[in-house]
Amino acid sequence: MNYREAIDWLFGTQWFGIKLGLDGPRRLLRQYLAFPAHGVTVIHVAGTNGKGSTCAMIDAISRACGRRTGLFTSPHLIDFRERIRVNGVEIPEDAVAAGLTGLRELCATLDPHPTFFEISLALAMRWFRDRGCEVIVLETGMGGRFDATTAVPADVCAITPIGMDHTQYLGDTLEAIAAEKAGVFLPGKPAVSAPQAPAARAVLEQAANETRTPLSWIEEPLLGYPLALRGPHQAWNAALAVAALDLAKIPLFYDSIRYGLERTSWPGRFEVFPPSASGREVEIILDGAHNPHAAVTLAETWQTVYPNRKAALVFSAVAAKDIAGILALLAPIASSIHLCPVATPRAVTTAELADALPAEAPPHREFPDFRAALDAACATGDPVLVAGSLFLVGEARAYLTGAEFQSSTQ
Repeated sequence: MNYREAIDWLFGTQWFGIKLGLDGPRRLLRQYLAFPAHGVTVIHVAGTNGKGSTCAMIDAISRACGRRTGLFTSPHLIDFRERIRVNGVEIPEDAVAAGLTGLRELCATLDPHPTFFEISLALAMRWFRDRGCEVIVLETGMGGRFDATTAVPADVCAITPIGMDHTQYLGDTLEAIAAEKAGVFLPGKPAVSAPQAPAARAVLEQAANETRTPLSWIEEPLLGYPLALRGPHQAWNAALAVAALDLAKIPLFYDSIRYGLERTSWPGRFEVFPPSASGREVEIILDGAHNPHAAVTLAETWQTVYPNRKAALVFSAVAAKDIAGILALLAPIASSIHLCPVATPRAVTTAELADALPAEAPPHREFPDFRAALDAACATGDPVLVAGSLFLVGEARAYLTGAEFQSSTQ
């Protein structure tokens, strides 16, 4: 298969849905020879919000320390290849085509057929092995206990802040969700967690006690370092990243930490496009806040960066999200709200989005697509904030950068 054929096949496997469990991914990793080699350090990051930023920081600092890194994250914003990086470089198209060609032949012999996420993980892990990666950073896709990434034996686990999300799979209480996240703990392997709500902290401590996992806690943000990623919460993510690397016994120095943190890139998380980059007369800010916990962080970051201004909010969301909860938190920082559908089968209608607006919301309008909503938002003269769904942020970023958008359901 060429690259386009390979991607079409892979995206077609999304119809197999999401299958939580470790037997399938372990079998696929074993038969594809994709488990990490002896001596490779694996850092596994779980949680609800901040996973991607924390993974990006761990990766950047590791590279600044002279380590060859493999980074696996999800979902992608624009192009599938964003999910798999070695030393910060996306996996090449020819490597994707060759890898997926082999995986397609292998998957045809397996019952049940591996899922999109399991295949993506296997492709990544084999690429990391073939490229001689010394440090592998894995972001959980969802949960932890039965997430495919947990099939890869980790040396260190890091837990970012836990909130309510994916409740249809993980449970409808904070305690239930925390229990799923704690499923990444391994006997005798160290773990570190960001500050958590009391209910979540209690669950993590109980799970660590049961698995005999040495669990430590981040007590304060990392100060004294310039951060490329914006928002007060990023200092907490940086502290978690540094603690995870310390537990992995990677020698750390001030200069390497500084170099890594001031060069960390994680698109779509309070990413600012100035007029010179957006081609518009206003700034456009992209942030993939897609649950209430992330919306709180976004609102705080906005008030820090734009203390005296409100946003022209372009908003969309997908089904099974707490849309009313997100909008209740973002409405106070908005001068106007521009609703549009998002390019995924999981999209909800603009009428449903409008019904979820709080009573005190600023004026809103409905649009048939993102481009129309963006044009109207830019015409207000206020800085434009695109938020509510990573799918929407991906579509927006593709438009602003002139890239081809590869929509995905996972």
